[in-house]
Amino acid sequence: MPHSDEESSSKPKPDRPLLKKSKTFSDDTRAPHFPGPLFPAVRRLSVSPTPPPPSETYSVNGDRDWMYPSFLGPHAARNRLTPNNKSNSKASKSLKHEAFRSASMPAISNEGGERRGDLVRRGFEVRESKEEEMKRLAALVPSAASSFSPSSNSSAAHSVAASKSGRFGSCGVVYLLTFTCILAVSYTICLQTKVTKLQEANFNLRRWCNNEDVHKDGIQVLESQSKSPLFSSRITDSRTMALYAVLFSLIMPFASYKYLDYVPRLKKLSKRTMDNKEEVPLKKRVAYTVDVCFSVYPYAKLLALLFATIFLIGFGGLALYAVSDSSFAEALWQSWTFVADSGNHADIIGTRPRIVSVSITSGGMLIFAMMLGLVSDAITERVDSLRKGKSEVIESNHILILGWSDKLGSLLKQLAIANKSIGGGVVVVLAERDKEEMEMDIAKLEFNFMGTSVICRSGSPLILADLKKVSVSKARAIIVLASDENADQSDARALRVVLSLTGVKEGLRGHVVVEMSDLDNEPLVKLVGGELTETVVAHDVIGRLMIQCALQPGLAQIWEDILGFENAEFYIKRWPQMDGLCFRDVLISFPDAIPCGVKVAADGGKIILNPDDSYVLKEGDEILVIAEDDDTYAPGPTPEVCKGVFPKIHDPPKYPEKILFCGWRRDIDDMIMVLEAFLAEGSELWMFNEVPEKERERKLTDGGLDISGLVNIKLVHREGNAVIRRHLESLPLEMFDSILILADESVEDSVVHSDSRSLATLLLIRDIQSKRLPYRDTKSISLRHSGFCHSSWIREMQQASDKSIIISEILDSRTRNLVSVSRISDYVLSNELVSMALAMVAEDKQINRVLEELFAEEGNEMCIKPAEFYLYDQEELCFYDLMIRGRQRQEIVIGYRLASAECAIINPENKAEPRKWSLDDVFVVISLGE
Repeated sequence: MPHSDEESSSKPKPDRPLLKKSKTFSDDTRAPHFPGPLFPAVRRLSVSPTPPPPSETYSVNGDRDWMYPSFLGPHAARNRLTPNNKSNSKASKSLKHEAFRSASMPAISNEGGERRGDLVRRGFEVRESKEEEMKRLAALVPSAASSFSPSSNSSAAHSVAASKSGRFGSCGVVYLLTFTCILAVSYTICLQTKVTKLQEANFNLRRWCNNEDVHKDGIQVLESQSKSPLFSSRITDSRTMALYAVLFSLIMPFASYKYLDYVPRLKKLSKRTMDNKEEVPLKKRVAYTVDVCFSVYPYAKLLALLFATIFLIGFGGLALYAVSDSSFAEALWQSWTFVADSGNHADIIGTRPRIVSVSITSGGMLIFAMMLGLVSDAITERVDSLRKGKSEVIESNHILILGWSDKLGSLLKQLAIANKSIGGGVVVVLAERDKEEMEMDIAKLEFNFMGTSVICRSGSPLILADLKKVSVSKARAIIVLASDENADQSDARALRVVLSLTGVKEGLRGHVVVEMSDLDNEPLVKLVGGELTETVVAHDVIGRLMIQCALQPGLAQIWEDILGFENAEFYIKRWPQMDGLCFRDVLISFPDAIPCGVKVAADGGKIILNPDDSYVLKEGDEILVIAEDDDTYAPGPTPEVCKGVFPKIHDPPKYPEKILFCGWRRDIDDMIMVLEAFLAEGSELWMFNEVPEKERERKLTDGGLDISGLVNIKLVHREGNAVIRRHLESLPLEMFDSILILADESVEDSVVHSDSRSLATLLLIRDIQSKRLPYRDTKSISLRHSGFCHSSWIREMQQASDKSIIISEILDSRTRNLVSVSRISDYVLSNELVSMALAMVAEDKQINRVLEELFAEEGNEMCIKPAEFYLYDQEELCFYDLMIRGRQRQEIVIGYRLASAECAIINPENKAEPRKWSLDDVFVVISLGE
């Protein structure tokens, strides 16, 4: 029974194999060891002496074990890593030792011993096959096995270095093979050439030898030719070398371009240094260098083209010399002819010479195409430079305008008229616009510039290089226009331009006229510019002029005549023959001009308007006159005048007035101060705009106006929109003596919008007045006009404006016709008048002092007076008589307007010719304000 028990115990169960234990574990209760490639050095032995069945064999890649823990994740049955060779050898030795030990053990029974020996042999065979399979897999994937070894990093680095060295070694072999093939082909071609020449020589020798009529001279010649083999061999060697050079020159550029990036790597390998810094490829560096050369050096393209032409001629000549019988000099000449003329290769005989000639001709066509492209680009670039206004202006004594605005058109007109007397001048415009656009806008003016040339250049006045481009240091006058921005930005830009002008190293020959937008910014510009800078505050000038025109209808047309160069304007000149005369005699000494003042040399050049009659001119004094042009007047003999008796009528007293301001201007506080000086006590100023009342008071106070300190006028605030009819109907429009429609601050940056708003307000006011005034007492005439009751001109304007004078601020001169149709009493062309003032100050900066005094609320002013102040009705007098009578009132009579005329005449001709005058006529005078 024990035997049967032993048999039964040794017999394995068919459905469950016995577990195996490792020698490293002595305790059988521990968790079983799972065999696999992750534990290659651990030997596993069976606890039971019974081996597994023969059908259940082990496989390295093989099948999974019968038990696999679930916490290890999915079991990888196939992709197992193979252990290293040392562990494999140790495991195989232990397996062999165990097999031999099992085989040498005595059998318990005959049957059991035979069976055990069979199992041992089978296990040994299985282990042998397993060992061989593991070795084969280890050989196939050495890198995977080595990655789990302790020295995996070092072995990986050595393998990468080995692969790199092998790669470069293979590249070197490829280069060597390529070069060997080139040499072999070249040498073959050379040998073929030699064989061909030898065959030809052999054929010639046979022909000469077989010829019966061979002369001695021919034999001697043949012998003499055969006696120079060294010379012929030298020629052949030179042609062979030329062929080698051609082939090498053809192949090397392509090979260099292809393998250019390997040069830095070869340097690293030669230095045997491991530099991990990222380097730019050599191809990119070469391309960058070429790009920089072409960009920095303007003649780099031409030099490259010249080098390419010389290389093609030399290379082509060398190739022709290698494949033809001509000399090297002749080959170079032929190469040049092929490059210069693409049809010269048609007469070439031979296959190889034709191939070379066609190649040279193709290269020549490419070079000439590149040359034509460069020439075309150069011409196009030059034309574009001229078209865009980048060329330098070579002018002197010209007028330079910096900037662009809507005032430029009228300014150019005035400058052209001013230069008419000298046959025209030169005006240069520098602005940040395209030259073609500026020229097109100037051409749209459709104005005859009468010989004056207008040159446009594109650039910034803030850049010194652009200023030098327009010869700023040689200009006789520089005009800085205000930009189409708000006042502060425009004045800030003008200040920067003045700073740029002061930075010109060559200095400035002429003076600078700066158009300002805000009166508060004027002192800073004068401080920076110094004595050479003259400022014209456009906004302030227009505001003061509007008030003068509102108080004296028709004054706008007078200012247009005086400020513009089309009629009479101001001039200052010294006349030595007038020294020692009193101003009363000087006043009637110019038949073609009217003296208005004196520039006193002893007082630092101060200009005195309307001086006393007793003032005597001294040496160095200059006379201010109103004349047609600076060369159209000269002093003459003093005429005889008759003072006579005239009515001594004093100016009527001032009466309170009611004035309406529609809109809000930036400098409305300054206008209020001017009205405070001109109006009588008890006057009212109605302010109608969209600004809230509290904000108005704050703005007026911030502008420097003391509202509580106003004595003559009272401010009445009304809030509303001037283009809405129901808002205007809430105002007593029929009760105002004057209505001023201002360019509102909110739309002053847009000329078209501002003028449209002003025109709409004007039409609404006129329509409302036309419906209300018939019910008004027509006899109630403003007290201000009672002293002018005999002037039909003023009465007509009052009737046309329905008993109320309306002044509208117009920014665009194109709106002038629309305003004239709307039955307005008077109008102001803002940009037109400012352009005239700028042109006049540009021609003579001293005139700016005259304009400042005439526009100021104190001092002398320009007025319109009725004829009843100087004469009786139908009295016959000459204009000199009227000038003398005007001096009795401390006035200078400069012109008149007849009752039957449409416009006033300033500085009339034939001043000594008498004529009859009517009380309906009016006179334009310069008088001292009260």
